[in-house]
Amino acid sequence: MTSPDAFFVPAGVDDDGYEIVTATEHTVSLWAPTMQHGAPPSALLVRALERVDARPDTRISRVVVDILGPVPVSDITIRAWTARPGANVELVVAELWARGSAGPARAVARGSAWRMRTEPTDDVVHVGDSVMRPVSAGVDSTFGGLWTSGYLDAVEFKFLTELGAAGPGEVWAKPTPVLVQGESMTPLERLFSIADIANGVGAKLPIEQWTFLNTDLTVHVFREPQGDWIGVSAETSTGPDGIAMCAGTLSDELGPVGRIAQTVLVRRRA
Repeated sequence: MTSPDAFFVPAGVDDDGYEIVTATEHTVSLWAPTMQHGAPPSALLVRALERVDARPDTRISRVVVDILGPVPVSDITIRAWTARPGANVELVVAELWARGSAGPARAVARGSAWRMRTEPTDDVVHVGDSVMRPVSAGVDSTFGGLWTSGYLDAVEFKFLTELGAAGPGEVWAKPTPVLVQGESMTPLERLFSIADIANGVGAKLPIEQWTFLNTDLTVHVFREPQGDWIGVSAETSTGPDGIAMCAGTLSDELGPVGRIAQTVLVRRRA
């Protein structure tokens, strides 16, 4: 059976009225076939954060996603609420709930976002990050080898650097599926359907010898992205005790749009 051309498929609502979606094979992580890559659930959280108590005069400026456990490739329930309302600044929160192989359903990922009221500041625009080389300079490629999964196979890549090369890793990427079947992606949903790859793009450790799973991502967005392609420039710094940090810049074809940071758990393979 052919998988739908989407990361998630609508599956109705639960008894409490919360939306349910079903994860497809396009969400599968390279770390285990039973768990999702961090990008699709991050984008699903952003979808909820944008929609809850939505106001046309605001936009999301910062998102924190915490992965509370392996996000299963299964039915996912979405809950969202406004934690701190405000005229100019508000805090919105969303959670993804899933049932494990045993036991009751629990939250497997949580996202929070500052949503701010917008005003024109065209006359003082300033960008502090470097502009990436254009998409046309990238090399068509797939990750390949151990770098393969349902998610990575569902993304088109144009590499500006080789994996593990000195300095920041750089790649242009765009998802081929939509986020939720029957819907078009918003600019932020598209950004977050890619952003979590920063850890892999910036990795310096050989995947044959090491695992490096990020437990979170924090993204600050100073400009809403435009177009299909998302640029990621990132590098991971590893400490002496199995903990690392990936940091980088996210871009569209017009230039940088924000920055990302991730906490990374580093472990030797058995």
